Parts: sequence; C-alpha cells; structure tokens
Amino acid sequence: MSFRVLGVGVVTLDIVNHVDHYPNEDEELRADSQQIRRGGNTANTLSVLSQFEHNCYWTGTLAKDANTQLILDDFSQNKVDFSFSNKLNFGKQPTSYITLNKSTGSRTIVHYRDLPELDFEYFKTIPLKQFDWIHFEARTIEETTPMVQFIKSHFKKIRISIEVEKTRDNIEKLFDLADLYLFSKAYANQTGFKSVKEFLIEQKRHSPKSDLICSWGNQGAYALLSNNKFLSSSAFPPSKVLDTIGAGDTFNAAIIHSRLSNNSWQDSLTFACKVAGKKCGQLGFKNLRAI
Repeated sequence: MSFRVLGVGVVTLDIVNHVDHYPNEDEELRADSQQIRRGGNTANTLSVLSQFEHNCYWTGTLAKDANTQLILDDFSQNKVDFSFSNKLNFGKQPTSYITLNKSTGSRTIVHYRDLPELDFEYFKTIPLKQFDWIHFEARTIEETTPMVQFIKSHFKKIRISIEVEKTRDNIEKLFDLADLYLFSKAYANQTGFKSVKEFLIEQKRHSPKSDLICSWGNQGAYALLSNNKFLSSSAFPPSKVLDTIGAGDTFNAAIIHSRLSNNSWQDSLTFACKVAGKKCGQLGFKNLRAI
C-alpha cells in the first residue's frame, strides 16, 4: 500500500571524489573517480521511500542556476515530486564537496551554501491535507517550529517525524512536537553522551509523548518508545563497506516505510538496520528494496 509523504529540507549538488586514503593536510592526491549527483538528507530519504512505492514530494528552496537542473532531473528519475518547492531567482544551489575514503568507506564533507532555506510563510501555502506523513530536517529552528505546530493544529491525522542530525541553536524548541524523532549518534555525542541508552532516557524528558530512535553506527540502532519500552537491533554490515553517504537517510526512510506499513517497532528497527547495511555495501541508492 502506498502513502503520500512530504519531505522538508535542503537539496544539494554533491561532488564526490573517491580516493585511496584520506589526504593529509597540504597533500596532493589524485581521485580515482568522481561523481556529481543530487544530495541532501531529506531528498535522499524520499528517493529511498519512492522505491517502496510511496508517493513522495519534496519542498525546500531551489536556486536558478545551472546545477539545479541536474537536481531536478534526479528527482524526476527517482519519482520525487518537487512541484511544491520555492524557486528563487537568486543565490547558488548548496554544494557539498565529499571525500570518500575507499579503504574505510568513510566520507568527509565540506558544505557551501548562500541560499535561504524554506520559510513558514511559504510552507503555509502548500496543500498539506493530502499527506499521510511529513518528515523534517531539524535545521532552521525558527522556521521549522511553526511549521510543525501548524500541522499539529490544523492536520491532526498527519504523522510527523524530525531528523536530528547535529546540534543547532534553540533546537529544544522542536522537542515534544513530533510523533517520531530520529537522532544520529553524532548528535548524541555532541550533546555529551557516549551511551545511547543514557541519551535516550535524557531525551525522553524533553519529548515524553514521542517515539525516539537513535542509530548508533556499527552497533545498530535503539528506540525508546512513547510507552517507555526500550528496543534495540544489531547492525547488518555488508561484507565490504563501499559508501556510507546517506546511510542515515536510508535508515530513516526504512523506518518511515515500515511504520506506514503498520509493522511492529521491533520489526521496523531491524528492517531499517538491514536496509542501511545494504546501502553501505553499494555506491548510491539504487535497488535498496531488495534485501
């Protein structure tokens, strides 16, 4: 069964250089190969969700420059509708310069942007009633907070998830608003936690009515549910790690799909770890449904 999912976030042009090892400072290093492709957390999540036959829509801001067409072409190829995006006549599409270490599969990112992000006034013009699920990146807190509050006030049946990848000023304003929070290990570490269980218990104080999930790299993923039940799943690493770009975005997509399909939380957590593991063992996001 397919559902209508809206993703709110940033879309980028990714320039990915594949290298034998991560370069030392001031080292000259030849890349073995290079890819130029569409990136962005929510955009990645939607491209995976579309593989599970959901009707996916992206909203955010787009610049009027040459790089934008590559992004739009990718959206079309991956069946992600971008008709609700705010197309601006200025600025440059955000660009991520990614160094992919072939020996470990790790990626290092330098990000550049001079384009404003989606604001609440534009968001209100989108016909939101049609959606079953809306997924946000926790980015511009002062704009995202009223967006989430608006949905909760006017469209109570829509389920809301928020990805919390890194610390932001005033990010606590977003807590206790969404149905589901998807935290990264990096965020937990940045806020002073080395134990995922301790992190989730502390976070539950801020979001007592929400379901909380935190992916923890090669240790799998953990959940603390609204009923205070604690769950976990082991990781399912590939035989060789090739590309970790978007592994977290893939995990989030698998969680959303599984919950839309009314699978149990335990099955959803395990399924998401399996799909994320498959992603790490291949380049790009194709064919992730077949696990």
